Amino acid sequence: MNRLPISVCMISGAEARRIGRALESVAGWTGEIIVVLNEEVRDGTEEIALKHGAKVFREPWKGHVAQKNSAADKAGQDWILGLDADEEVSAELREEINRMLQNPAAAEGKAAFSFPRLNYYCGRWIRHGDWYPDRKTRLWRRGKGRWGGEDPHDRLETAGMTGRMSSHLLHYSNESIAGQIAKIAPYQTEFVKRRVAAGMDPGIFGLAVRPWWKFMRGYIFRLGFLDGWQGFYIAAMGSFSALTRQAMVKEARAPKQLPP
Repeated sequence: MNRLPISVCMISGAEARRIGRALESVAGWTGEIIVVLNEEVRDGTEEIALKHGAKVFREPWKGHVAQKNSAADKAGQDWILGLDADEEVSAELREEINRMLQNPAAAEGKAAFSFPRLNYYCGRWIRHGDWYPDRKTRLWRRGKGRWGGEDPHDRLETAGMTGRMSSHLLHYSNESIAGQIAKIAPYQTEFVKRRVAAGMDPGIFGLAVRPWWKFMRGYIFRLGFLDGWQGFYIAAMGSFSALTRQAMVKEARAPKQLPP
C-alpha cells in the first residue's frame, strides 16, 4: 500500500508499555505521524515513537482538548487521523480508509468519518451494552475539524457532513479493574464543577433512578448480558460511576461543617 495523505496525530504521557502497538498499526502507510508528548516523560515513550518514524514534540500538559488541538495544528497532510496510545487501527479499518481515499466519490462532500470502536476488557472483546458500538469520529479533512468538549471528555467538532465506516478501531483502555476504579472520581471533577456552578442538585432522581436506569439500559436493553461476567461488571460499574458522579455533586454542595 502506498502512503496515504494522512497525518496521524497523537498525544501521550508515559506510555512506553503500550504506545508501540498503536504506532505499528499506522506506520508505513500514513504520510506522517505526530506525537505531542508531555514534557516531563522519561520512560522511553519518545524513543519508541521515533523508532516508528514519528515527529515528537514535547509540550507542557494543557488538558486533553488543547493538547489534541496542538497535535492537529502540526499536521501537514490533507487528512488527519486522531489516535490514542491505547488504540490500534485494525487491518480492516486500514483497508477501508485506503479504499475511501482511492475513490474520490466516496469522500465527496464529507468533512470527516466515524467508525465503531471495539473495546477489549478482561480478556474479552465487548460487543454489546453501553460500550458498543462506541462510534468515534477520528478521521477528518485538515481544516474541517477541531477538538472541543470539556476535559477529559474531548470530542471532535466538524464543519460538514460526517460519513460512516464499518470497520473497527481497537481499544485496549482498561488494563485492570483496579485501574478502572481509580479513574472514576478524578474523571468526574469537571462534571461536578459545572453542576455546582449551575446550582443543580441531583435529588432522588440523580441518586437512585439514573444509576438504576444506566444498569438496566446497558445490561438488559443493550444486551450486555451476552458479554458474560464482563458485561455484567461493565453495566454495574457504569451504574456505580453515575451514582458517584451525582453523590460528589451533593458532597460539594453540602455545607462544610465540623462534626459536633
